[in-house]
Formats: sequence, structure tokens, C-alpha cells
Amino acid sequence: MGKEANGVSRSRFEMFSNSDEAVINKKLPKELLLRIFSFLDVVTLCRCAQVSRSWNVLALDGSNWQRIDLFDFQRDIEGRVVENISKRCGGFLRKLSLRGCLGVGDAALRTFSQNCRNIELLSLNGCTKITDSEGCPHLEQLNISWCDQQITDEGLITICRGCHRLQSLCVSGCANITDAILHALGQNCPHLRIVMNLKRWIWRSACRHLGSGPCAHDRLEVIELDNCPLITDASLEHLKSCHSLDRIELYDCQQITRAGIKRLRTHLPNIKVHAYFAPVTPPPSVGGSRQRFCRCCLLL
Repeated sequence: MGKEANGVSRSRFEMFSNSDEAVINKKLPKELLLRIFSFLDVVTLCRCAQVSRSWNVLALDGSNWQRIDLFDFQRDIEGRVVENISKRCGGFLRKLSLRGCLGVGDAALRTFSQNCRNIELLSLNGCTKITDSEGCPHLEQLNISWCDQQITDEGLITICRGCHRLQSLCVSGCANITDAILHALGQNCPHLRIVMNLKRWIWRSACRHLGSGPCAHDRLEVIELDNCPLITDASLEHLKSCHSLDRIELYDCQQITRAGIKRLRTHLPNIKVHAYFAPVTPPPSVGGSRQRFCRCCLLL
């Protein structure tokens, strides 16, 4: 194959001949056209690919497909579409969102992981056919929210072991994961910064696993532990060495007290703690009119 020129081989340029009557193709170098195409969205690129043979080559060049969001086409996207995209984009693809694409399954992702080894951001939010899969070595952000009950500890542990650059993980609605995944994250993902939406299935040892990992001291910035009734004040003690921790979510963690948060703040004075404590029910008024205010309500 000929020498590469801005991601397009010389052999590809050879199909641009003088028989192409379009003025723009005669006046502008093909490298410049390719650069212009790099600013177009998915829909516009597909339209340009239908203009002529030369534009088809440029529009469908992998360098133009580094960021793809298929949410607007979620009802039409099937596994073969993802497979074709992965084969065309190859190592160029950096960001892919398959949010809501219910037709995408494990077979498509296996092909994708083999062809797109440089992927950095992958969103599988709501892809209910996805089960446990392999990771990509350059992956930095992974969203597997609401994949129903298909995602398990075993699959996520495999991903953690293969994705040492992982910085952000969102697991909303993944009801089958336990503390084991947090242990894997703490030990295998030293660049981890954000762990989002760990729900009630996380046990009190979760903070210990995160706090003892290589990411804890200098990188971990955000932890969301909303609605984790097994998290206690003792759990927060394991986070006091996370000096970069900027925010922690503790909504509806019934065993967390103000005293526990205060002790955490003695070690992390700048941390933002988002918590909710149910107000004490006020005593009934005696002999008077109905009370019109309480601590958690607006004016009645």
C-alpha cells in the first residue's frame, strides 16, 4: 500500500481522476477536503458519501469517524451496524455512544473490541442485550447503566483487569454487582477518578476496597453511594486517605450520621458531601391551630 497521507493511503487518492467534473474536486487538494469532512456529523458524512465515488472514499475514511453517537438512531441500530462501523473505523475510533441501542448484543461488541483497540469512551447505557464482555486497553470512560441484570461481577472484573487506564465507571441499575468489583477497581485501575451510582447492593467494605487501591491517594475525585443502606460511618473512615476526593454522594444512606461526616471532614476539609437526613417528625400541637410549617415542606 502507498504512503499514508493524513490517514488516507496514496492508492485511495489515485481514484480521483480528471473525469470528475466537480470544480471543488479540481480546485481543492484531497487532503484539505478530508480535513473539511472531519468536522461533519454522522448524518452529513453519510449524505456526502452518496455524492460521488471520490467523496464516498473521503467521507467514509476512518479518520472522520473518531466520535460517534448513535442515540438518535437507536431503534434502527443492529449488531451488524456496529460491526461494520468497527471494521471501517478501526484504530481511529475514540468515542462511541450506543445509548438505548437495544439491538446491539455481545457478538457485535466482540467484533468491536477486536477492531477498535484505541477506544477511550464507551457508553452502553440501556443496551439490555449486553452481558459480560472484554475490555479495551485504552478505555478511560465506561457507562453500563441499566443493562438490566446482564452485567455481573465476573465480567466487570475482567474489564478492570484489561482496562488499566479506566478513569470513570457508571453502573446505575446493575443489580448483580457486589463489593468484588470495587476491589478489582481499586487494585487494577490506578487512574480511577469517578465511580458513579453504586446502589444498595454495595456492602460496608466497599469504601475499604476503594480507599486501599492505588487510585485512592492522588486521583479518586467522586464517589456516588446513594441509597446504600449498609454503608456506615466506619466505612467513611477508609476514605480519609483519598486526598483528591472532591465530592461524595450519600443520599438515603441511613446509617451515615452527621458525626461520621464531621470526622471525614477533619481529614478532607474541602470535600463536598451531599447527604440527606430525614427531619424529626414534629410533635402534634396541643390546643392550637394546625402547624403550617415543617423542616422539609414548603408553606402549605
